[in-house]
Amino acid sequence: MIPIAAPVLGEKELEYVSDCIRSGWISSLGEYVRRFEREFAAYCGVRRSVATHNGTVALHLVLAALGIGAGDEVIVPSLTFVATGNAVAYTGAQPVFVDSDPVTWTIDPEEVARAITPRTRAIIAVHLYGHPADMDALRALADEHGLILIEDAAEAHGARYKGRRVGSLGDAAVFSFYGNKIITTGEGGMIVSDDADLIERCYYLENQAKAPENPYWHAEIGYNYRMTNLQAAVGVAQLERIEELIAARLRNAQHYSRRLAGVPGITLPPCAEWATNVYWMYTVLIEDAYGMSRDALMARLRERGIETRPVFYPLHRLPMYDRGQSLPVAEEIARKGINLPSGSALTPAEIDAVCDAIVELARD
Repeated sequence: MIPIAAPVLGEKELEYVSDCIRSGWISSLGEYVRRFEREFAAYCGVRRSVATHNGTVALHLVLAALGIGAGDEVIVPSLTFVATGNAVAYTGAQPVFVDSDPVTWTIDPEEVARAITPRTRAIIAVHLYGHPADMDALRALADEHGLILIEDAAEAHGARYKGRRVGSLGDAAVFSFYGNKIITTGEGGMIVSDDADLIERCYYLENQAKAPENPYWHAEIGYNYRMTNLQAAVGVAQLERIEELIAARLRNAQHYSRRLAGVPGITLPPCAEWATNVYWMYTVLIEDAYGMSRDALMARLRERGIETRPVFYPLHRLPMYDRGQSLPVAEEIARKGINLPSGSALTPAEIDAVCDAIVELARD
């Protein structure tokens, strides 16, 4: 089976994890946690960061630290992983779903502008599948209306918007290091920001809101959202090779695009002129001209030993969030979109096998 996205792990990861085990520092205290935070913040071009147990809790934690809660609204693209909407719901706030831009597939600033109400507190910009959202337009809206702008960069490590790395473009950003991400800690997440007070608030809340002078005195409800030293050790090793892993994704994307360009019924993934898409997933749309549906193609590819994934279901169509909205761009991309094998370890021969199958099946 050609996997959708397998992690790339090596001797450095083993060395650093072994160091944790030999030292006995395997929980949330240990030098690798603080080192990973420092080095990842520097990589993103921001001053501070706080590591978390996964990307979902990173987003919940930053929203909680910002004081977002019941009675508030947070604007979210419908076309995203469910964690983006769920993290808003965890706070008691209302996620407000908007449609996608048809060119970039990311949150549409014009739709955001129409969704702002007096209850709106924040906008979450998701850099979908590795392609940055239009951050200047979103920043202008946030500034005009006094809103917080958060980047959900879970899928976009190292992506650039007008030359700047994602993570440095909003008031805060969150990342995920799940096993299929560009760099991984198995599970794991990170909040990055230039706002030192916000980061200190995140540290406080993720550590059960312990009083600094008395670790068993808790003045408010906190969380246990900490990253372990074992996770961080893997993250430090992964960060040392992040440019190599991104370069592999870019080479793979170029190979796919050369092979699939011109195939009837295949729409290639977006890459705006102002963006560096890191192709966490190489995602294509299966149009009617291809001759079979997206789901039929997925089934035929699986028969040939090729793993794929459908594009995320739009959140406004999920039972807990379905309020009868119609968001046609998100719905169309979700209906047609397929994630092809995309991991950094993918070989040219494997890409050729995927493309050969897609071209041959188009002739059936």
